[in-house]
Amino acid sequence: MIAIVKYNAGNILSVKNAIERLGYSSIVTDDETILKLAEKVIFPGVGEASSAMKYLKEKGLDEVIKNLTQPVLGICLGQQLLCKFSEEGNTECLGVFDTTVKKFEPKLKVPHIGWNNISKLNSELFEGIASDENFYFVHSFYAEICQETTAVCDYIVPFSASMQKDNFYATQFHPEKSSSEGERLLLNFLKL
Repeated sequence: MIAIVKYNAGNILSVKNAIERLGYSSIVTDDETILKLAEKVIFPGVGEASSAMKYLKEKGLDEVIKNLTQPVLGICLGQQLLCKFSEEGNTECLGVFDTTVKKFEPKLKVPHIGWNNISKLNSELFEGIASDENFYFVHSFYAEICQETTAVCDYIVPFSASMQKDNFYATQFHPEKSSSEGERLLLNFLKL
């Protein structure tokens, strides 16, 4: 079973629909027992870091998520919350990835919305996906490049489009909205 973390962040149903289109069943839950027993966990979200972390802490899910041992995929806000700190609301996050989430300087349009290419792919999530493919982004904050970066996007500054550490995988872009290449990435995750 695939568990999708429920924590009052948007876009969860589009992830659930994408998973089900690929032939997998999923459940949206904030139940720690179900999350611990799931074969895979997806931690998606569109929202604001401090209120999302507040909900996770109130439910005890902050400790549950960072201690999961099965494959976990963070998407957009999910990737940012897996980092150690976010400038959005000066928020202490989960600390899985040893990097900081920063706000884009408004040198170009912020938020960064739309299709952008990624490069320097270095993860089994990208099996069968060519470098410089385009994925769909919607964000005003970004994770700095670090040791765990597995793909890079350049918008105003180069940033972590994807990250991995042990069983934790994450994308800043939305694979569920990124056409056939996004579906391929989700399928690669589900087959881990």
